[in-house]
Amino acid sequence: MSQPGPPSRDEVIALLATFGDRSHDDVAEEISSLELTWLITKVEQQYHVMLDLSDQALAQMVTISGAVTALRDVLAGAEHV
Repeated sequence: MSQPGPPSRDEVIALLATFGDRSHDDVAEEISSLELTWLITKVEQQYHVMLDLSDQALAQMVTISGAVTALRDVLAGAEHV
């Protein structure tokens, strides 16, 4: 069974919008630490992976654009559970 590709920008925004039940338009480009925790948890659940994020990857994920890039890179090498 093939795994889905990494989340797009719109998918990351949609996942972040579920934190606090917000609309797509209410999600800011900057990601707070609580939002980041939520995003990582949601991605792990959706992709059935345990992410082992480096400090560099976490630092990159302070914006939606950075999160999309970091998730693309980390999911490519993630071991699915």
